[in-house]
Amino acid sequence: MSDPQILFDVSDHIATITLNRPEAMNALAGDMREVILGHLETCAAVPDVRCIVITGAGRAFCAGGDIAAMAAKQDIGDISEMGGTLVTVEAVVTLLRGIPKPVIAAVNGAAAGGGMNMALACDIRLGCEKTLFSESFVKIGLIPDWAGFGSLTELVGAAKAMELMMTGERIRAEEAHRLGLLNQLYPMDTFRDDVQAFAKTLASGPPQALAAIKRGVYAAANASLAEVLAFERKNQLELILSDDSREGMRAFLEKRAPKFGSS
Repeated sequence: MSDPQILFDVSDHIATITLNRPEAMNALAGDMREVILGHLETCAAVPDVRCIVITGAGRAFCAGGDIAAMAAKQDIGDISEMGGTLVTVEAVVTLLRGIPKPVIAAVNGAAAGGGMNMALACDIRLGCEKTLFSESFVKIGLIPDWAGFGSLTELVGAAKAMELMMTGERIRAEEAHRLGLLNQLYPMDTFRDDVQAFAKTLASGPPQALAAIKRGVYAAANASLAEVLAFERKNQLELILSDDSREGMRAFLEKRAPKFGSS
């Protein structure tokens, strides 16, 4: 699937999806959401892709939905496309959480509204001093989507999520890092290189174990202790006989770097 507004590249087992409307702060318009979904489906189906990075071109990550386009529809009372758009958003978020590969949001600048919550739906968020978050929906009389109610509350707790959603206030990089919205905070000058290095670390890891870790972390958020223990037992017994585990243990004993996923 080719679209100049969404760039797609695979290199060194890392797939990079770049929102490419820099003149509009990468606001989502037209079929951009469908194209993102298509690229994620490709990543899910291609074994050579072991890590996914989503980022933005220019000075922004993503400003959310294109408000001018939404306002034009609003003026004529036409919301016929909105239902389909939300269904696509739901499919993207479901795949971001369910794809058995780590997904990184490289938040290179402003991430507002749906852009913020798209980043929160990823597994890991890497930022720089230009990173800026805002749950800006309230400023246009709407509520968060892209599963923001769940992801933001999981990350910062109910009280802080309530404040951020009700005020739409901007959260600058250092505060975002302190709150746990960003996993790492890198210098802008080296941001792209630092993101690539982090992604390579994950891409070189054991694919089956990383997939199980991802499932386990998300499942544990709403699971009982018994369910967490059962998950760990089942998956550990499966992984111990996997090629990656065999390679990892032999590499440890032979004092060399493991080569995961090479079979």
